[in-house]
Amino acid sequence: MKPIGVRDVGDIERAVAGIAHSTNGGLIVTPTASTSVQRDLIIMLADRYKLPAVYTFRSDVVAGGLISYGPNVIDQFTEAASYVDRVLKGEKPADLPVQVPTKYLLTVNINAAKALGLALPQPLITTADEIIE
Repeated sequence: MKPIGVRDVGDIERAVAGIAHSTNGGLIVTPTASTSVQRDLIIMLADRYKLPAVYTFRSDVVAGGLISYGPNVIDQFTEAASYVDRVLKGEKPADLPVQVPTKYLLTVNINAAKALGLALPQPLITTADEIIE
């Protein structure tokens, strides 16, 4: 695994093309400003080059990505709202404990797998929180 920094469309296109020409290439797309803004491009390039890709958010899989594994965003918003409530009721933000996600979601896009020519293992499918078809 080799991290690749990308800042613009050209960087993304060169990086994905380079990975596509390597043996057993695949992508792990981490959540950054660049990857969020260029999500559709990354998904399109992964499809074009037949690269399996793992994303952080369910929305990436709904948009056509293969698999996501990441925190339940709705759960995080709910926790954030409870913090706001506590601060508005007088608690000092510095006294509140740091929270980390406690629920993670595995989302799998069956159509993306078929387009890539991948046969997903049954245990992956059965443990997924959501299957997109």
